[in-house]
Amino acid sequence: MKKGLRKTLLTIPLTLSLLLVQTSVLAVGPLNRNAVEEKYKWSIDEIYPTKALFDADCQKILDTYIPKLKTFEGHLTSAQNIYDCFTTRDEMSRILDNLYVYSHMKSNEDESNSSSSEISSLTDSLNSQVGTATAFIQTDILAQPEYKIKQYENDPILKDYKHTIDELLKQKSHTLSQGEEEILAAASDMAGSPDDIYSKIETDMNGFLPTIKDPDNNDFKITNSSYASMLDSKNREFRKRGFEELYKVYDKEKNSLAATLNAEVKKNEFFAKSRKYNSAMEASLANENIPVSVYYNLVNSVNNNVDTLHRYVSLRKKVLGVDKVHLYDMYVPLTSNFDIKIPYEDGKKLILKGLAPLGQDYTDVLKDAFESRWADVYETENKYSGAYQWGTYDTHPYVLLNYDNSTDSLLTTAHEFGHAMNSYYTNKTQKYINSGQPIFTAEVASTSNELLMLRYLINNAKTDDEKLYYINKLAEDIRSTVYTQTMYAEFEEMIYERVESGNALSADSLNEMWKSLMTKYYGNDFQDDELANLWWARIPHFYMNFYVYKYATSMAASNQLVKNMSEGTDDSKSNAIKRYRDFLASGSSEYPIETLKKAGVDVTTSASVDNLLDEFSQLVDQMDQLLSKQ
Repeated sequence: MKKGLRKTLLTIPLTLSLLLVQTSVLAVGPLNRNAVEEKYKWSIDEIYPTKALFDADCQKILDTYIPKLKTFEGHLTSAQNIYDCFTTRDEMSRILDNLYVYSHMKSNEDESNSSSSEISSLTDSLNSQVGTATAFIQTDILAQPEYKIKQYENDPILKDYKHTIDELLKQKSHTLSQGEEEILAAASDMAGSPDDIYSKIETDMNGFLPTIKDPDNNDFKITNSSYASMLDSKNREFRKRGFEELYKVYDKEKNSLAATLNAEVKKNEFFAKSRKYNSAMEASLANENIPVSVYYNLVNSVNNNVDTLHRYVSLRKKVLGVDKVHLYDMYVPLTSNFDIKIPYEDGKKLILKGLAPLGQDYTDVLKDAFESRWADVYETENKYSGAYQWGTYDTHPYVLLNYDNSTDSLLTTAHEFGHAMNSYYTNKTQKYINSGQPIFTAEVASTSNELLMLRYLINNAKTDDEKLYYINKLAEDIRSTVYTQTMYAEFEEMIYERVESGNALSADSLNEMWKSLMTKYYGNDFQDDELANLWWARIPHFYMNFYVYKYATSMAASNQLVKNMSEGTDDSKSNAIKRYRDFLASGSSEYPIETLKKAGVDVTTSASVDNLLDEFSQLVDQMDQLLSKQ
């Protein structure tokens, strides 16, 4: 899911033929964007067909909405005035969302395009100006007695804003004076610098990544996107060379990347302390009313189950026939000489079959999304790496992909369209103020799609090899989403504690911390190469402030919800599907923990994490048995 405008009081949301092949599925490198058929490119220009329309909306915010909002300053002492102010702000925010999301998606098409970068920087600045101009809203309301704010919360005219005001009230002890709030709001543009610098360093690094020969002696251009496909190769020497060539470039930039991450941590510490939180973690989790115990429960639960991951690494060692498992050995499928190539058109059909349990309406909307250019499908030159879903209340969702015909890209497509369908149903059901999805719950919708797909693929496998392939994929999904993301979360916890204690982050200290975690998580059969210690430098999510743990908690929650929808009596499954569909449409109308409880899972306990890791243990057993048969 794409980061960007977050929900705050200042700006508000935002018959299938599989080709079985005997060689690994490798990316062919980025395409020229002009060579890609229009049907495989997203239709974002429908948001702003002309630059004049874009500019007009910018001026409307500057010349009309900001001045109008300032007239409410000092007068938010009645429910009517608060309502008028909120509705004016929402009108402006909907325009700003369109400007911001369009400009950044346009920039992501080609991150070397200076004109696109300029308009995205423009909307960054505009967002900061809006934040400054509306800083009084929170301070003016929270300066009033608590009993008065509760009266506003229960006033009929503000019924659509009841949850918003309750969120406000929870921030009362962390809200500063109006002048101080204006300073913090004005700093928001500058505060995005570490993330921007990191993105630019990565873009520049792409120019230094070499083209090497693949096992068939064809040219293979290493990029951050193609690297993931390369790790599927059965040719170990090819995997090793690609790993080394990629990480050598990161090694050359390690000091700049360490300084950038240090700046990100210090920035978040500054804002947390300014608002009187005990830590940056507490401040980040408070945005969604998540207790820090959820974070610690996750880390502790995973730490108590690392022996199963050690067993999985040992299984890899045995199957691959190596002395030690290296990082570049952790992704290659354990099936012998077996891979599946799934062209995008076949992948769409497969996704519609796999997600059929969610109902005809769900798959009808999804089919229309596939045909209506919601997605930007293929990797093109200088395109944003990875994948995300984004959009606004006034647009349909958009999905950025770098599809390379691999099973991973199929699952990524299902994942991102899970986000898209969540946004679609929320926007269809909720009013604008409640149309955002808290990240904590948004990842549940996407991960549920992945799990449904993998269950479908395993259950419909025609041979032991195919079944093993998909069981391995599911095991890898759990490893990468629960174990790896929790390792990331533990790393975040470590680096923030280091900065909080008065120490800076250097490349050496970051490498040392990362090495200690790899040793703990992967065990004695894993070889922690020196270059692998730079793994931290490739993780853009560290610039999203305690985000990664949500992948793990969300997968555990998703697993429970998918089990509820797939197992038991017909009535119980039907009820679970209804609850899940209600969940998809809930948006931010309630706090995420309560929304998930209604859907059928309690994330305040470690039960869902423990259950998922127990399933991971069973998957390792199944793989061992299938491999023994071979």
